[in-house]
Amino acid sequence: MKFALRSFTLCLLYAVSFSALASPPPNQPPLNVLFIAIDDLNVSLSCYHHPLVKSPNLDRLAARGIRFDRAYCQYPLCNPSRSCLLSGLRPDTSGIYENGKPIRKVFPDIVTLPQLFKNNGYFSARVGKIFHYGVPDQIGTSGLDDPPSWNEFVNPRGRDKDDEADIINFTPERRNIGAALTWMVAKGTDAEQTDGKVAAEAIRLLETHKDKPFFLAVGFYRPHVPDIATKSWFDMYPLEKVTLPKEPPEHIANIPSPALTCKPLNYGVEEEKLRIFKRAYFASISFVDSQVGRVLDALERLGLADNTIVVAWGDHGWSLGEHGQWQKQLLFEEVARVPFIIALPKAKTKGVCVRTVELVDIYPTLAELCGLTPPSNLEGWSLRPLLENPKASWSHPAITQVARHRAGKLEHMGYSVRTERWRYTEWDGGAAGAELYDQDKDPHEYRNLAKDPKYAGNVTELKALLPKDQKMGGRN
Repeated sequence: MKFALRSFTLCLLYAVSFSALASPPPNQPPLNVLFIAIDDLNVSLSCYHHPLVKSPNLDRLAARGIRFDRAYCQYPLCNPSRSCLLSGLRPDTSGIYENGKPIRKVFPDIVTLPQLFKNNGYFSARVGKIFHYGVPDQIGTSGLDDPPSWNEFVNPRGRDKDDEADIINFTPERRNIGAALTWMVAKGTDAEQTDGKVAAEAIRLLETHKDKPFFLAVGFYRPHVPDIATKSWFDMYPLEKVTLPKEPPEHIANIPSPALTCKPLNYGVEEEKLRIFKRAYFASISFVDSQVGRVLDALERLGLADNTIVVAWGDHGWSLGEHGQWQKQLLFEEVARVPFIIALPKAKTKGVCVRTVELVDIYPTLAELCGLTPPSNLEGWSLRPLLENPKASWSHPAITQVARHRAGKLEHMGYSVRTERWRYTEWDGGAAGAELYDQDKDPHEYRNLAKDPKYAGNVTELKALLPKDQKMGGRN
């Protein structure tokens, strides 16, 4: 799907610029790629200015690379988001809106991002969750993995999976513990947990294959629910310091009904339990960050850091009580926005980029940086100009969408466009409601301006950036 802002001028600049970030010359070895995915991670990180959460290892990665401050997923659910990123195709192109359909079932001959590297002589390997599989049910299996993408894959299973009977569920009416407010203080050591084993296997593969070009995809499971970490990580977050959003209650009345999935608000769970669960989410983040640190340390110890591109990303954000909502499949900022860091070896340009970018941009970016020819049908943009100059001109908006199904049929489809200042969302082309938020003045999205005549021009302008062939509830 192409968007109106793809201008000839930008394409020309894309083709002739960016010599400072050229791919390795012929006499240099190919660049490796360490591709780190963290499941259900929002921007609750120190490097994204969270006041409480400690993430020293992702922080140090951001300090030596480019941290994208306005990065957005294309669909806030695991399989649709990962399928989009790994195929370079948007959800409406693949038709993947739920967790049960592998991308290769739709496109049998697709060349995925890791497969492109494999086809070009790289050792391509996966540890943990890269393509989708259910958490926690499919931990230790391949789930909906894509075998043609890899030379080798590993499916770790840790003590957290074996001790599931001890998991606490604050929303018992939601029996799927992978889609509820579930958590546990883990028994045993960090190394015994699934993510500890993910890090150990990633390090083993780095040690074994350090002398050949590699694309190593490392998929961590937390902070996907159930949120699990050992006690020391919980102890980092005294409960009295964990707070819930204080919001104007009247703002909910101005939000279209399809925009809200958590009904009643906060699942009707009492505040203390919500804070306990939120602490578990934070503890899981810090635990996973420590495992990322183990892999980064190994990369440096093995002398690979100077020839390896490191990419770290979350597949979508996660709501922690904003608008009375929890979990994902929402089009608010907390869920559409993702953490996204690219650290190039020996990069002279470092810092923060505030341009709006998308996860679908990762495929063309890595292909160009490594001098590979990607498929011609990719729907993202290479971020190479922003890696050279984070303040470079950039006029591409970010598009996120989400479907609402009832009895297996599409009831509503929402599309949201994010520019540097505005978020505009509409449900069923506006027939089921619309939202407009001024991010400069209202970053928490409390004041819906969509019906205010003063902003009719903004609505018209932003609406034009949405796909022209939108799916509509009850019609497609």
